[in-house]
Amino acid sequence: MSERPDTTDYRALFLSPTPMMDMRAPAEFTRGAFPSALSLPLMSDDERAQVGICYKQQGQDAAIALGHALVSGDLKAQRLAQWKAFTQQHPQGYLYCFRGGLRSQTVQRWLREEGIDYPLITGGYKAMRQFLLQELERSVASASFVLISGRTGTGKTRVITRLARGVDLEGLANHRGSSFGQMTTPQPSQIDFENAIIMSLMRLLATGAERIFLEDEGRLIGCLSLPGSLLEKMADAPMAVVEETLDDRIDVVIEDYVLDLGRRYVELCGEDGPHLHAERLQNDLLRIRKRLGGQQQQNVSALMAEAFEQQWQHADLGAHRHWIAVLLEKYYDPMYEYQLSKRAGKQLFSGDRQAVIAWAQQGA
Repeated sequence: MSERPDTTDYRALFLSPTPMMDMRAPAEFTRGAFPSALSLPLMSDDERAQVGICYKQQGQDAAIALGHALVSGDLKAQRLAQWKAFTQQHPQGYLYCFRGGLRSQTVQRWLREEGIDYPLITGGYKAMRQFLLQELERSVASASFVLISGRTGTGKTRVITRLARGVDLEGLANHRGSSFGQMTTPQPSQIDFENAIIMSLMRLLATGAERIFLEDEGRLIGCLSLPGSLLEKMADAPMAVVEETLDDRIDVVIEDYVLDLGRRYVELCGEDGPHLHAERLQNDLLRIRKRLGGQQQQNVSALMAEAFEQQWQHADLGAHRHWIAVLLEKYYDPMYEYQLSKRAGKQLFSGDRQAVIAWAQQGA
């Protein structure tokens, strides 16, 4: 492997995206990392904690000595084998730790002793994260956003995913955005979510995109917050509004929240999946009881329970249309009208999904 220099070209790393080997402890990686990074830590969480205590009590030299003692013999050989495999699979990659200091330099030296020259990222995770936060402000300031708006069930996300210049915020958040939008797998950390948004904007702007399309979102997508500067600019952004009939909207909700979510529960939980799916939706409904109204919530709950029984016993999805229609007309539509009244941006276009897609693809 020919020697490559260490790098501070963070922009190139993220535009590629470049494979990265993260030397930080697992807990650090979980709090925040980058999509192209793989966690291959020098030390476990427990080992890192021991070294940290030693550093505070006895100083740096003693901490380094303890670290070498903890990661030695067969354990060192096992981790070294993982690092070597990564370098072979990703010859153009890099390694990093928190600040580009002792941990990444140690692994770099150990690899070099094995005949592998593998570069590190100077400044490490901290510098890259700081770069991305600065890049967020630059990207938001220079981008021209258009919001894809519309009532619940109009398929706004379907529009976004068809657009080369679209950023699927809900996809990045692993959440469908509504009170019922939780998926079967966890949402990313707040830092990972922010990093993914920033890199998506960076890459689109690097292509010279004049407009970037975002789904009209509130401050929160599930438990994740949109960055403040992005949210502020979205409040004034112009809109393209997706308009579909109530029947078409019900079809979308059934596809997303009954069929697709149901499949995910079966894949995750097996034969318990259908009942856990139904229980999840009932719990989601209970959470909006106050805004929906107690009697209305009870009515929808009964309709939902009956719909699942019909689905399980007769493979009939028709009864789901009743509770979905009530929620759309009595809960989501009034909420949409209120939120739309708070938007300052002008409406550029309206039409069904295909019309909005065609309009956006024409560069209107």
